[in-house]
Amino acid sequence: MNNPMTDDLAAIFSHQLPLLAKAVVSLPVAALLSAVLAFRPRRVGTPKRNLEVIHTQVILGVVGALVMLVIGDSLARAFGIVGAAGLVRYRARVDDPKDAVVMLSTLGLGLASGVGLYLLAVFGTIFLLFILWLVESHTPKVPIRYRLKISAREPLTFQPLIETILRNHRLSFDLRNSSEDELEYEVMFSGASPADAVLSELQKLESRGVESFTWKRKKDA
Repeated sequence: MNNPMTDDLAAIFSHQLPLLAKAVVSLPVAALLSAVLAFRPRRVGTPKRNLEVIHTQVILGVVGALVMLVIGDSLARAFGIVGAAGLVRYRARVDDPKDAVVMLSTLGLGLASGVGLYLLAVFGTIFLLFILWLVESHTPKVPIRYRLKISAREPLTFQPLIETILRNHRLSFDLRNSSEDELEYEVMFSGASPADAVLSELQKLESRGVESFTWKRKKDA
């Protein structure tokens, strides 16, 4: 005996297969064409482009295609999306422009789910996750500033050794202060904390007369 609910679900999903097939083509094409524009060659004399903005432009193209697939030929859906977008107000500060686009993406996915386009909503979610993973995996890590203090009786004698260690680990640094018993550096580090290899080499200087050294992460202004 057939289950009416199962038959209804099968009918719903079968009717959505053409739209899903269209999305499988439309979303990648939108991502590709948006990437062509976003990564266009920079003309000489023009300002350097922000990588986060470039990534956002690519994702925005995908979101636009997703929204148009949700609208289809329905004028009512078009007005509904405009109204829903107009109601959205974000007072919180968004540092990463991709987060703002993700907000629009969730709106589009919610609208797709609300009108019963479940296959489109699922595929759109998977595709957007893939695009976000792709762009974020190629985003350079933001360097973190640390303050390095070295205490010794004659700290200037250790300055060449300390700076050699920092250069060997390809760390950017700047001597901020020097006195009779202390050196202070600002070191740019790409990880969450100083690497063990750097700390190990600095600790070896304690046997050569360095009294102490400290790392302290500096707060962003």
